[in-house]
Amino acid sequence: MIKALFFDIDGTLVSFRTHKIPQSTVEAITMAKNMGIKVYISTGRPRQLIDNINEISHLVDGYITVNGAYCFEGEEIISFHPIPEANVRKVLSLADEMNFACMVVGKNDLVMYHDNESADRIFRQMLNVHGLSEDVPVESVLEQSVLQLTPVISQEDEELIMRSLPDCTSCRWHPDFADVTMKSADKGMGLSAIIARHGIKIEETMAFGDGGNDMSIIKKAGIGVAMGNANEPLKDVADYITDSVD
Repeated sequence: MIKALFFDIDGTLVSFRTHKIPQSTVEAITMAKNMGIKVYISTGRPRQLIDNINEISHLVDGYITVNGAYCFEGEEIISFHPIPEANVRKVLSLADEMNFACMVVGKNDLVMYHDNESADRIFRQMLNVHGLSEDVPVESVLEQSVLQLTPVISQEDEELIMRSLPDCTSCRWHPDFADVTMKSADKGMGLSAIIARHGIKIEETMAFGDGGNDMSIIKKAGIGVAMGNANEPLKDVADYITDSVD
């Protein structure tokens, strides 16, 4: 019996087209919750930008955020994996040098460093993200511990940058940007930390996703489900392929 469900947000729960959760999904998750199944969010979004799941937020037991770097239930931290400050400053220096935008995600605040038209198009328009600021001082975010860096760069530039960050890993769920976290953090590790806390077996879990950052949790879960709109590499490792979010 499945005891815990893990859902990615963008492209899985929430449509890129409507920016909403389909009513059928709300009803299905409500039914699962009523059966005593735990419901978790598993997202690349930081806690501060999870603003598009209001229809089911009251059903959620806990969160895997920033691709596993920060996992929590209520106010209890399950796992926390900040990036060393030297690595963060290296990426910001490269952003200055190469002139790219980069979201810097701290525990409590975030800032879009070198905000530009590309960042605006991707995050504010396509992903309908609210709360992105360029006014928060970067230094104040660095003082909180940085959990994720999201540079708006090509895959070629991503590979160049990652050579300078041996302790970090990167993943993509959109062709125009990469999420950088510690190697000790991914969604699959977040799932493992959460179920260990509750004594849930891996075969009692099911995870849903659509992008490259879902690879680890789709492979880790007892049953991994790729959306119909998922990329082909994710579909290749999934146990089941369902319809698209729409």
